[in-house]
Amino acid sequence: MLFKHSWLLSMLLSLTGCSGLLPEVDTTTQSPWQSFEEVKISFDNVEPMVTTTEKLKKLGIDPFSTPNVRLINYLELIERFIPNSSITLADLPDAVRDCLAIKEKCQGYEIIPMQRNSKRYGNALLDILNFRRKTKTTGWRFDALFVLKEDLVIYKLWGGEPHILEYEDRKNPLGPLQDVGKVLSPFN
Repeated sequence: MLFKHSWLLSMLLSLTGCSGLLPEVDTTTQSPWQSFEEVKISFDNVEPMVTTTEKLKKLGIDPFSTPNVRLINYLELIERFIPNSSITLADLPDAVRDCLAIKEKCQGYEIIPMQRNSKRYGNALLDILNFRRKTKTTGWRFDALFVLKEDLVIYKLWGGEPHILEYEDRKNPLGPLQDVGKVLSPFN
């Protein structure tokens, strides 16, 4: 009997240094680009008042054939460019204002390719028992908006995070009992 418990104790102690046993999550938005730099190069190849939807297709920016390219109608564009009453049509770039005036012939393409990797690290036993979970998240995210007047790009805008590095350290003093109230609550 003593041997059985000592074996279990040694197994648990050996887990305390095995962070390789902890979960890892990779999140990638399917797109033609494998890095922030690649999508930025495609973005830079788009010239307002020159680039057509045909060239966008060649660059991999087509809501009808490329996954995760979002088609935005003119009403959604208005919400994007005029999010509150402190911004008016007069504040917008001339090309965007003119495009919004023709309503249905004005649309946008939005791309948000990204890659994120979340990896838990630290003491595996504390993690498994839910006392302490440490997570490191790395990756990148690119946001781009193209405004099209019929088949011509008239405006473009970009942003994003070229280098994501986040650390999370979650401590639960009650360990596996921390979320018992949530499980037992009839209002979940």
